[in-house]
Amino acid sequence: MSDEKGNTGNLNTGNLNTGNWNTGGWNTGGWNTGGWNAGDWNAGDWNAGDWNAGDWNTGNRNTGDLNTNTPTVRLFNHDSGWEFMGEEHIKLRDIIYKYQKDLYTWVYEKDMSGQEKNENPTYKTTGGYLKVNKTTYNGKPVTKEDREFLESVPNFCPKILEECTGIVLNKKRVITIDGKDIEISEDSFKKRQFNFSEIFRSRFAGIEIRPTQVDDF
Repeated sequence: MSDEKGNTGNLNTGNLNTGNWNTGGWNTGGWNTGGWNAGDWNAGDWNAGDWNAGDWNTGNRNTGDLNTNTPTVRLFNHDSGWEFMGEEHIKLRDIIYKYQKDLYTWVYEKDMSGQEKNENPTYKTTGGYLKVNKTTYNGKPVTKEDREFLESVPNFCPKILEECTGIVLNKKRVITIDGKDIEISEDSFKKRQFNFSEIFRSRFAGIEIRPTQVDDF
């Protein structure tokens, strides 16, 4: 039995759907915003595959038209060769998510500055305002393990990473003390550009202290 829009499926806002949860029309699949799809979660039209933004695709996750295969993930503006939601892709997304925060923050009236109140007069009605954060980076230091994985990602570009996520990977230096390598940040190293051997000679007599630079990316 169809509803007033000609849908035989359930929970459709579009028209003439036999599938469910469609906002588009004439879909036999589900969760489509496009039309005439047999697949699911399509924004395009006439797709038999899933998650397509383009049209007439039998493959999945295509943004173009007339594709029978599924493209690999584009990372840092180039094809990576990685499978969508494969092990490496999932790990990358988990790492990025770990260092992200919401783009917007609700600031209550009691926490607003005078300038914020002047710039957002609707706070008197709403009890606050929605602040747009300058970055989505949450400020947590990136661990060595996560940094090494990010640097190993195909096509890795630190400038693009910072532009898209706000995450900054500081350059690292390694100093060797008593045969042990100790990693410090580039900023810390620059603050200590003095004669290490003289500073520590009294405490580490006979111990070689050798600054070593890790290759910059």
